[in-house]
Amino acid sequence: MPGYSIRARPARGAAASPPAGSDPDVLAAFLEDAAHFPGGHAAGVVFPTTEAGVARAVREASTVLPIGAQSSLTGGATPMGEIVLSTRQLNRRIDVADDSVRVGAGVTIAELDSALADAGKCYPPAPTFTGAFVGGTVATNAAGAATFKYGTTRDWVRALTIVLANGDVLDVERGRVCASDDGAFEIALSDRVARVDVPRYVMPRVAKLSAGYFAAPGMDLIDLFIGSEGTLGVVTEVTLRVLPSRPALCLAFVPFADRHAALTFVAELRRDAQDTWRTRDPQGLDISAIEHMDARCLALLREDGVDRQHGVTIPDGTAIALLVTLELPADMTQARAFDEIGRARETGAPDTRLTRFCRALDRAGVLDAVEIAVPGDRARAEQLLAIREAVPAAVNARVGRAKHGVDAQIAKTAADMIVPFERLDELLKIYDDEFRRRGLDAAVWGHISDGNLHPNVIPRSIADVESGKDAILAFGREVRRLGGSPLAEHGVGRNGVKQQLLRDLYGRDGIDQMRSVKRALDPECKLAPGVIFPA
Repeated sequence: MPGYSIRARPARGAAASPPAGSDPDVLAAFLEDAAHFPGGHAAGVVFPTTEAGVARAVREASTVLPIGAQSSLTGGATPMGEIVLSTRQLNRRIDVADDSVRVGAGVTIAELDSALADAGKCYPPAPTFTGAFVGGTVATNAAGAATFKYGTTRDWVRALTIVLANGDVLDVERGRVCASDDGAFEIALSDRVARVDVPRYVMPRVAKLSAGYFAAPGMDLIDLFIGSEGTLGVVTEVTLRVLPSRPALCLAFVPFADRHAALTFVAELRRDAQDTWRTRDPQGLDISAIEHMDARCLALLREDGVDRQHGVTIPDGTAIALLVTLELPADMTQARAFDEIGRARETGAPDTRLTRFCRALDRAGVLDAVEIAVPGDRARAEQLLAIREAVPAAVNARVGRAKHGVDAQIAKTAADMIVPFERLDELLKIYDDEFRRRGLDAAVWGHISDGNLHPNVIPRSIADVESGKDAILAFGREVRRLGGSPLAEHGVGRNGVKQQLLRDLYGRDGIDQMRSVKRALDPECKLAPGVIFPA
């Protein structure tokens, strides 16, 4: 039976670590995350290699900002005067077991995937940016393209090692410590016993959620730290559940001239995949992810020449393009895949997953325009994935150019919202109308199979940024009305709009309950001050 109390331990390993460097040339690389959040400045940066080094750095600093790859889109990895604690040297451990892997917080998703591939295993909920650090994905409860089938990071974390604000260490294993009947945890620290009261707000029931501290009756202690954005402790090691084998993947870039037709197609694929999982039909469609890019996203690809660079044809008049991931039998070969594709329209074609997928594309009238990467064609798969990743990169680059060439206060102005899929068409129309009314240049992409979209303003001036912030707050109200969450997978960070969305979601009482959790574990507000809610 799980209990509600746990005892911290002293940090292990050599505590020696270089003093925090303050060379301006070194610090310059750490003053801005991917959100181009303005005003970054730091007291120094430290690169501990052990949990004892992390503990020492935390104890000796007045304020600390733990960071990973600084791929944050919320300003959460932009320092505001703290000592920056980089986890990039916590990357020496990757221990693969039968159904799990233990890794250091500084291991990248790409490094994790490579190690698992060598063992024939797979970690499917990884975010699309493979340069992200595992510790960072835990800190934000990151989610990726395959959430539709596999869930978010939270669903795959089995154990964490966490350095707390006083330098003590917690080893938290899922299922060992759960909240008491009166909704609290008891954590015995070296200097006191901390009572942590679980917040009482009700979290939205959606596939993805990264909206402040997790809270639920009888919750597992491990879930309090997942998604806490470095404000409650520094993750140093993570144990993740993994799949014992890697599925064979087929990627399809599918252009549609009509958005309604695309949404109808996605709805059909979702239903078919859910039926396959329920019935275990070996020939049923097994879709793990569907991404989408709107017409403005596709225009950015053309402007930057990315479509030509990767040999992907985007037909004129395309209103929306999908990137579908279809899982196929592990023994699927390129030759067999192309044979099934070529025969899909034949009356006597074999009944297979790939044949059914091609016929669904044909019914939608788009089969002949599809760009496909069959299992084994890694080069083509990388080209299609590069198309997807080039869209946020294009927007971030334009934000950066505007920031450095027009106004230093310009920052990324974007939302990360999720609604039940059945309400997605309504939300897209809301985005269209609001951006058009405000005269804003905007691109919308995201994980359409989850109902999780990312509307992004492409700012030409600081006025666009301010207008975009107001638009996002309006979107948040509509998303809550539609039964969704205005904060899905990127977290809250220092972004003022996202912090307002969090207040709107849980109310002032909810934020006060989060502050109570923070005070219980970090009474001096030492870790990531100003992240999630104002310091």
